[in-house]
Amino acid sequence: MAGYTLSALEADIRSYTEVGSSVFTGALLSRFIENSEWRILRDVPIDAYRKVSEGNFVTDDNTINVPAKTLFVRGVEVFDSTSVSTGKGEWLLKRDQTFLSEYVDRLTGEEAQDVTGKPKYYAMFGGATAVSSTTSGGIYVAPTPDTTYMYRIYINLMPTSLGTNTSGTYISQYFSNGLLYGCLVEAYGFLKGPMDMLTLYENKYKQEVQKFAGEQVGRRRRDDYTDGTVRIPVESPPQ
Repeated sequence: MAGYTLSALEADIRSYTEVGSSVFTGALLSRFIENSEWRILRDVPIDAYRKVSEGNFVTDDNTINVPAKTLFVRGVEVFDSTSVSTGKGEWLLKRDQTFLSEYVDRLTGEEAQDVTGKPKYYAMFGGATAVSSTTSGGIYVAPTPDTTYMYRIYINLMPTSLGTNTSGTYISQYFSNGLLYGCLVEAYGFLKGPMDMLTLYENKYKQEVQKFAGEQVGRRRRDDYTDGTVRIPVESPPQ
């Protein structure tokens, strides 16, 4: 299946459901598409949306902001310098915020201030409070930085919807069938049936998302030299 532009996907949704634009308006179809995109993003971590954000800690400040539209954080790397080129990176260990509080208390005593040094642990807190928010929450670190170490935050970022990038997105180009089936599930749910068609496209979506997940978190994360060739057993016919 060729990749979709916005207009082509809208046309196919109306064609498959045999419902015209007087009912399936552009605004309504945009909602179907956006809901389907969010479903796909939560079902499969997509490599195309892996991003890196860099910055420097502020001395004696144990928090940093997560970039806006972050879906989830993959890891945090801290360098023993203020730049990547001159520093050695070390990965922080992710823990709950309560662990960091206990860690600091055990090192310094409950009434003392945070111990300072190169961060070793991090924990997530908060979240975006508005659509226009410039962050997606924050990260606590411990110990509190004693200098302006450089850090990298490895994240999966929320992409721009096909409703905005009307000429195509990664999902609409490389997972077009899954996006279509997801939209048809939304469409038949809105129409409240027929239930057999809703079930049909729900099953088609689930089948395709399994294949897509196998590509994104399977084949794209391995290579033949390191991991060996994937071998699929094929049953022989009975003798």
